[in-house]
Amino acid sequence: MQQFDEHTTLITSEAPMAPETHGGRAKCLQRLVRLDLPVPEAVALSFKAVHGIAAGEMPDMDRILSPFGDAPLLCVRPSSEDPDWGGPGAVLNIGMNDDRYKELSEQMGEEAAATLYLRFVQSFAINVARLDPDMLDDVSDDPIEGLQEALDAYEEEAEEPFPQDPAVQLKAVLRSMARAWEGTTARLLRQAKGAPADAGLGLVVQDMIFGLGRGECGSGVMQLVNSETGVAKITGRYLSQSQGRDALTPGAESLYLEIDRRGPSLEELAPEAFSDLKAHTALMRHKLREEMQAEFTIHNGKVYLLDGVRVARTARAAVAIAVALAEDKIIPREEALMRVEPRALNELLHRQVDPEAPRDVLARGIAASPGAASGKIVFTANEAQAAESRGEPSILVRRETSPEDIRGMHAAAAILTERGGMTSHAAVIGRGIGLPCVVGASEVRFNTKKRHLTFPDGTVLRSGDVITVDGTNGEVLAGEAKMLETARDAALMTLMIWADEVRDIDVRANADTPADAKVARGFKAQGIGLCRTEHMFFEPERLTAMREMIFADSSEDRAAALEVILPMQRADFADLFRIMEGQPVCIRLFDPPLHEFLPTDRSGHRALAEALDLPLSDVTRRVEALGEYNPMLGMRGVRLGVTVPEIYEMQARAIFEATIEASRDGEPVVPEIMIPLVSARREVELVRARVEAIAAAVRSETGEDFTYRLGVMVETPRAALRADDIASQVSFLSFGTNDLTQMTYGLSRDDAGRFMSDYVRQGVYPEDPFHLLDTDGVGELLRLGAERGRRVKPEVTLSICGEHGGNPESIAFCREVGFDYVSCSPFRVPVARLAAAQLAIKDRIS
Repeated sequence: MQQFDEHTTLITSEAPMAPETHGGRAKCLQRLVRLDLPVPEAVALSFKAVHGIAAGEMPDMDRILSPFGDAPLLCVRPSSEDPDWGGPGAVLNIGMNDDRYKELSEQMGEEAAATLYLRFVQSFAINVARLDPDMLDDVSDDPIEGLQEALDAYEEEAEEPFPQDPAVQLKAVLRSMARAWEGTTARLLRQAKGAPADAGLGLVVQDMIFGLGRGECGSGVMQLVNSETGVAKITGRYLSQSQGRDALTPGAESLYLEIDRRGPSLEELAPEAFSDLKAHTALMRHKLREEMQAEFTIHNGKVYLLDGVRVARTARAAVAIAVALAEDKIIPREEALMRVEPRALNELLHRQVDPEAPRDVLARGIAASPGAASGKIVFTANEAQAAESRGEPSILVRRETSPEDIRGMHAAAAILTERGGMTSHAAVIGRGIGLPCVVGASEVRFNTKKRHLTFPDGTVLRSGDVITVDGTNGEVLAGEAKMLETARDAALMTLMIWADEVRDIDVRANADTPADAKVARGFKAQGIGLCRTEHMFFEPERLTAMREMIFADSSEDRAAALEVILPMQRADFADLFRIMEGQPVCIRLFDPPLHEFLPTDRSGHRALAEALDLPLSDVTRRVEALGEYNPMLGMRGVRLGVTVPEIYEMQARAIFEATIEASRDGEPVVPEIMIPLVSARREVELVRARVEAIAAAVRSETGEDFTYRLGVMVETPRAALRADDIASQVSFLSFGTNDLTQMTYGLSRDDAGRFMSDYVRQGVYPEDPFHLLDTDGVGELLRLGAERGRRVKPEVTLSICGEHGGNPESIAFCREVGFDYVSCSPFRVPVARLAAAQLAIKDRIS
């Protein structure tokens, strides 16, 4: 045959083939041939050829068979572009017929020959002729008796004798595998794994190495690393008198590869074959620049390589393998960085449900914060805290969380909510503190009064029952699932150091507490890009003072109430400054509407009236007066700072006094003060004047000097459009993409989860805009704000501090626009660091 035919080609070192035309297996075999490794003769059929076979256009069988001699014994294996896409199973021992059976019985013994023939008859009957598998149930375990029984059963079921012509057999196998690939079920399964609808399949016809015979014969697989951890260790199994991947069959009496105290090994049984196999696999690693798994057969003591595939690996192993290849100078560091998917780092940073464990899925929601945890259902924050005090993990179940639930959220092992989306309160806090979280589980009926949950299949679970929340996949599982622990090992630290050497955009963390700040420091964040101060007001002693301030009738009374909170705020900020050791800390001034700090039910009103020594009617009237039709667009953020200035004055004083205190103890602190929800220049001027007055007062009172930076959080469309007005007044513009997305779309981020999946499925939006930054719409506002702000003040610092800051796609946009840093939840900092490095490398390459 012509060895360089485009679609039917003998696999040689020069043959024209690629993974995109002939599949990964064919290309890998060519690479092994180029390494002069012992690979059986093989012919590759291209995607186009296989597509033609499925349509009834058979290739020239004589040309395919010519390299294999007069009486070939063959196997056919699938060769898709990506091995993860699957494909039909391999068919072995093609060419076995009555004549070859007699011939091989004399060469290797009748039992071995019968085993080869029987295996082919069984495979052909079920996978090619599509006969009922039940017809072979009563076949004898003895291969010699079983062979005749299988041939008789085939003839009876197919109403014709078993085919004896190797060309006829091969033609049937090729047609069957081609049509199986193009069937509807197979296509849908491939697409579920990420394959394109028109993904092609190649086929490899290979000379059969038996793995059975009188000498040492068998088959197995070998790799040089552990697939779970990536640690260098020879793994795999070998089974004498076997074919294909029989050694991996559960219950098979397989041998270990290298000497192992747990049982016999190939190294002891056939030391020369083991040494050759080890050398072959090491050569593959070095020359193919990848950890490879070798599928091999030993025949009469000689090793043959049937295939080489990229070692399957967990995220932890992927990091370890990439780092080891770079440290061994097989690949450069930049390539090691490019080989790890940034989002896969979530598997290392959070506990995960073991992918091999059974999953009893009760319901699905939005995967809002990665990781998984099991615990007893609790319905209130107080119950979660009580469970923590007893050492019991709990799952906090709420219709939706509020700032008042913060302490319970910190105490819980995971969160499940009925409402909410990717930027809802539960989702943002969950990601911030590394807590698994599923939100928007609207198919579950939450009955908080009767304290039970009703799942779609009718299952009812009550307070105290155990569930597992899988925040990575957005699933709620029954009972306690088997977990994989976190893996923040040396390889990950090394990879992150390499990432920091090449990335060109800073990565900060959103951190509200000292605990958050410590996590951020551990993940090498370059400062705090957003500290939400409102979460500091919900401690019981602060909450009482906050409520007294809300009920005060004069500026003096409000200031007096806030005096109680001042030393606590000062201590909060001083702790953050000390932990960050001179790195920037951006503190957002008070943002939420005041009604969030007041009770919502009658019993709460009564307790508050008692605490404040006020008539119940006064309390009820004041609570009602503070109610708003749309509180997220009402009296909050800078609007409070303008109309109730005492809050911002107290916070500014706390920041400046903490700055002086922390600077005495360590690195000089330059705090960043951020004004939220700005939409007009005059708002900034008013708050700025008050902050400057407080700064002057603190300098005068203490005799200490300090510097600070004032900026705004750009989270209204008007602020982005009028960034030139605003930039002249401030040192930085930090875009809050959560609220900016909400206001740009006119879409509640807490309610969008109810219908967003339908919108995405029907193509209204390509993705949930609260999950993936809308670079066309919201991005246009960011671009305009950046351009207009820098036009007036070229040195103004630009950043985003919404949850989009941890997304690789958003980071790409921020680099393009010229932002100085992104800020994200602490546990997303490593993801952002790696993504930023990969973007810098791609730019350098292009």
